[in-house]
Amino acid sequence: AVTVGIDFGTLSGRALVVAVEDGRELGSAVHEYTHGVVESALPDGGPVLPPDWALQIPQDWRDVLRFAVPRALEAAGVRAEQVMGVAVDFTACTVLPTTADGTPLSELAAFAGRPHAYPKLWKHHAAQPEADLVVRRAEETGQSWLARYGGKVSSEWQYAKALQLLREEPEIYAAAERWIEAADWIVWQLTGAENRNLCTAGYKGLYQDGGYPDGAFLASLHPDFADFTAKLEHPLSQLGTSAGTVTAAAAELTGLREGTVVAVGNVDAHVTSAAAQALEPGHMLAIMGTSTCHIMNSEVFAEVPGMCGAVHGGVVPGLWGYEAGQSGVGDILAWAVRTALPHEYAAEARRLGISGHELLTRKAAAQPVGGHGLMALDWHSGNRSVLVDHHLSGLLVGLTLDTRPEDVYRALIEATAFGTRTIVETFEQSGVPVGEFTAAGGLLKNAFLMQTYCDVLNRPVNVLASDQGPALGAAIHAAVAAGAYPGIREASAAMGRIKREAYTPDPARAAAYDLLYAEYRTLHDHFGRGGSAVMHRLRALRT
Repeated sequence: AVTVGIDFGTLSGRALVVAVEDGRELGSAVHEYTHGVVESALPDGGPVLPPDWALQIPQDWRDVLRFAVPRALEAAGVRAEQVMGVAVDFTACTVLPTTADGTPLSELAAFAGRPHAYPKLWKHHAAQPEADLVVRRAEETGQSWLARYGGKVSSEWQYAKALQLLREEPEIYAAAERWIEAADWIVWQLTGAENRNLCTAGYKGLYQDGGYPDGAFLASLHPDFADFTAKLEHPLSQLGTSAGTVTAAAAELTGLREGTVVAVGNVDAHVTSAAAQALEPGHMLAIMGTSTCHIMNSEVFAEVPGMCGAVHGGVVPGLWGYEAGQSGVGDILAWAVRTALPHEYAAEARRLGISGHELLTRKAAAQPVGGHGLMALDWHSGNRSVLVDHHLSGLLVGLTLDTRPEDVYRALIEATAFGTRTIVETFEQSGVPVGEFTAAGGLLKNAFLMQTYCDVLNRPVNVLASDQGPALGAAIHAAVAAGAYPGIREASAAMGRIKREAYTPDPARAAAYDLLYAEYRTLHDHFGRGGSAVMHRLRALRT
C-alpha cells in the first residue's frame, strides 16, 4: 500500500508517492505554478501592486492536483487502487476569501481585477499596520492569548491580513463568506466538504483554549470586524485524522480513486517534523528554504518572546508545539546572486559549469572566519522571530573598496545562522531547552552553509535524509488518517528518515563565531529593539 503527499510550496507543488511500510519514496512529480508569486501586477492587468504584496492564483494550485498527482503515480508505477490515503501541506499563512461554497472571489467576474480578492501568500507583508494594531489592543485589554505568540502578532497571519482587507476593500470583505487557509481549501477541493485544521488555526488564526478572540476585542480593531470569526468558524480537526474522501470530480482531476481517504490539511514546516523523526520534546527542526521555520515540541508551556506560536497538539497530540522562524534565508542569498554577481564572476561560473551560488560558495568557503570584515543583519524580508517586525530591513556593515562578492555572500550566510542562534538561545533562556537540532529543506545541498550553521550554533546538526520533507511528512499523515498506524509518532518512526550528526562543530571556528555573534547581537538589538528607528523611517519614505 502507498500514500500520496502533496506539498504546495511558494513557486511549485509536488506530489510524492510513498510506501506505507517503510517510507520508501517510489515516485514524484513537480508542477511549477504558471504565475509564480504575483508581486507587481495581476496577470490580466489591473492596478500595480504596492510594496510588500504577494498574491497567488488558485488555478495554479488546482493544476498541481491535475498534473503532478497523476504523473507521480505513473512515475511510481502504482495504480490508484493501491493508494490508501492522500494528504496536503501548504505554505502558511496563505489565505484566501471565498464564497460559502468555496469559490475564490478572484474567480468571480465582479472582483477579477481587484487584488484584495486574490489569495495572499505567506510573504504578503503589507498588513504590518494591522498587525501592530492587533498587538496594541491585545496589550491594552489584557488578552491572554497574546502570550502564546511571544507577545507579538505577525503581519503574515489571518487576522492582520483580514483586517487589511476590511480597511482597504470593505466590499470584498463583506462578500467573503469564508476566509480560509489554502491547505484547508485544497482539502475542500478534494473532498467536497469544508474542513479546518488545528495547526493553521492555532499558529495563524489565534485559536487558543477552544476559541478565537471574542467579538468585543475584534470590534475594538474596527466596528465592522466584530463578526470576522464567522468567516473562520468551522469544527477544527485534529492532525492525522480523516477530513473525508476523494469525490468523483476530484478523482477525475487527479487520477486518484474515488473514496480514497483525505487527511486533514497541515502546514509544510509542521508536517516535516514527522518526516525528520523530530517529534520528541526538545528536538528542534529547522526547515531551510526561501525562509526558515523552526518547529519544536515540548511537554511544557513557556512564554518565549517573539515565537510564532505555541499550540497544544499543534504538531502532535499531547505536546506543546512551538514555532519560530526567519522570513528570509534562501531569498536573501538569491538576492545576493541577482544583484552582486559581476560579469566576470558569471562568466567564470559558466566556464566551470556551475551556478552563481556554487561559485560564490566556493570562494567564500576559502576564507577564514571573520576574514571579510563584514557583519550583516538578515532582515531583507523583515524579522519573523524574535522581533516579529516585517518593517525592519537588511543591513551590511564593514564595506570597503576591497570587499568582494563572495565576502558579501558569506556575511549573509553567517547572518542567517546568527538569526537561528538567536532563536535557539531565546527558547533556552525562556525555559524551553533545545536538546537536538535537525535541518531540512532545499538549503541542505549547500554543505558550506550547513557547516557554518553547525559552527555558529556550536552543536551537532542532524539532517533529514530526504529532499522532499514536506511531501514525505504529508504522506506520513495520510498513512495515519487511513488507519495504517495508530498515531503520528508511530508512523514517523517507521516512515521518517534522519541522518544524525551529519555535521559536527569545529572548536576553533565556533570560538571565532562567538566573537562575531556578539557583534551581530549588538546590531540586532540596536536596530531591532528601539536604538534606532531608521529602518522604519526609510520604509515610510519609500511607501
